Amino acid sequence: MLTHRVIACLDVKDGRVVKGTRFVNLRDSGDPVVLAEGYEAQGADEIVFLDIAATNEGRDTLLDLVRRTAERLFIPLTVGGGMQRLEDIANALRAGADKVAINSAAVRRPRLVTQAAARFGSQCVVASIDALKKKDFWEVYVNGGRQPTGLDAIDWAKRCAELGAGEILITSIDRDGGRSGYDIELLSLVSRAVTVPVVASGGAGSARDVVDAFADGRWVLLDEVGSR
Repeated sequence: MLTHRVIACLDVKDGRVVKGTRFVNLRDSGDPVVLAEGYEAQGADEIVFLDIAATNEGRDTLLDLVRRTAERLFIPLTVGGGMQRLEDIANALRAGADKVAINSAAVRRPRLVTQAAARFGSQCVVASIDALKKKDFWEVYVNGGRQPTGLDAIDWAKRCAELGAGEILITSIDRDGGRSGYDIELLSLVSRAVTVPVVASGGAGSARDVVDAFADGRWVLLDEVGSR
């Protein structure tokens, strides 16, 4: 049985933490380094930075921000956004990240997940999946939740684990920023489909939501309340 973790997820755009609802209506929430330090002081087990505009803008992750944050933290740091090539992953790890989260590039080039796991180890590779509920399935979206793919999120999570991802980070677009609790049905289906840790994101509004997700059997849980 893996130990439960509470992980602070910070969406970053233009070097600032932003919050929104269902990936839109973003508003500035502060300096990423300062907020990351604050969450560590409050007891977070890990910090996740997701550069939500990097892929859509066709640029790399903000490595200087990664360096400055890694220098100040004593807990693990995961970085996502703009991870298009092995070189991008290597640069993020060299800058101080402990793990990288791959989303859009994994959908477009699934072999990247396998290559990254082979070169850096599965423990460094997180498959990040943004999922939106449709009538009878959850559809995977890429480019910061802007572009539908037609992929079933449950099937894609299973495929990512088979490709070599060491963790699955699953975000419910429907619950994002709504503070109405996690999508337990989605999390349950994903966790049953894979044998790697599942990281839950999107919807935490209270400590009760965190307890409910743990009680439902999540191995790993992600969100800081109101993070998005």
